Amino acid sequence: MAFRFNARQSMVLIVPVLLVLSALSLAFGMVLPLVLFEKLYFFSETPSLLGIIAALWLGDDRLLAALVGLLSVVFPVIKLIGVAFEATTRRGEGAHDKLLARLLPLLARWSMMDVMLVALVIVAAKTSGVASAFTQPGLWFYAASAVMTSLLQMRLRPH
Repeated sequence: MAFRFNARQSMVLIVPVLLVLSALSLAFGMVLPLVLFEKLYFFSETPSLLGIIAALWLGDDRLLAALVGLLSVVFPVIKLIGVAFEATTRRGEGAHDKLLARLLPLLARWSMMDVMLVALVIVAAKTSGVASAFTQPGLWFYAASAVMTSLLQMRLRPH
């Protein structure tokens, strides 16, 4: 006897699969290199997001490190946790539904900001002639996580 999925069963699987893939992509996006700079004397390696935050912190740019950490790590993790919570709990008129209804759209506004900033750095490096810059897997994983989390949010709260 063969087991076949119908369209409704496959739609039910989309949410957990996207949730797991989004979490994995976010983790890879934080630890894998974001960009490769060549010919720029103070970047001898390809920096990862967590590496950039650590370098800013150790270089006494603690306010900037905290801001980048908040926008690049904390907000996406909170958004992912909120979407996971929304996907795994029943919908109702509870206080958590109202909080998620206000919090998730606010966090969604910041979802792709890091990707855009890295893209601007790459364009600036290439056009200035100071360095050659190339995207690395971390940027693509980070962007994929932001897109998948947004798709999940739209699937769970279509309005």
